[in-house]
Amino acid sequence: MSVTTVRQKVLAQLTKLGSASPRDLARALRLSEAGARHHLRVLAADGQAVVVQSRAEGRGRPVKVYALAPALVGDNLAGLAEALLAAAGPALDVEELASRILDAAPFSNLPIPKRLAMLVEKLNFRHYQARWEAGAEGPRVIFGRCPYAAVIEGHPELCRMDASLLGNALGRTVSQAGKIEKGQGACVFAAR
Repeated sequence: MSVTTVRQKVLAQLTKLGSASPRDLARALRLSEAGARHHLRVLAADGQAVVVQSRAEGRGRPVKVYALAPALVGDNLAGLAEALLAAAGPALDVEELASRILDAAPFSNLPIPKRLAMLVEKLNFRHYQARWEAGAEGPRVIFGRCPYAAVIEGHPELCRMDASLLGNALGRTVSQAGKIEKGQGACVFAAR
């Protein structure tokens, strides 16, 4: 069996069991306990598994219990966002939403380059893969990823919310100059 196949089986077993110790996986997959421990450490280093518990079992080191990483488990946030946006409908106040996502107050007394650096840092914390660059007519903020990709197609008002969020932080008028299309390209916002 190849290393990839063994790790796929370990992940499948974690999916089935919810959590497991190396001993549990060794028994279920007919591996040595040391082999199971090795594959779990590699999967944890790759961000595919996490240690959820460390328990004492007799003498010696505590036994680590692993589970799938939260990113692999999934959630229903896209469904919830879709439902909330649909319920709000045209009454959705994108300015209010923008101010709840990013408080503009800390930006107010900073020069533009510092505002941009802090803005990019805060956006990247929220998974935008943002950067900024100087432009002839003013700075441009570029998103390499849309954190709302799962719902954006049916809710273009989220692009207006992003423009408002950027405008509030920068103290300038911001308009969208480019948009990620089907996961390709980047969203570009120009500040004037």
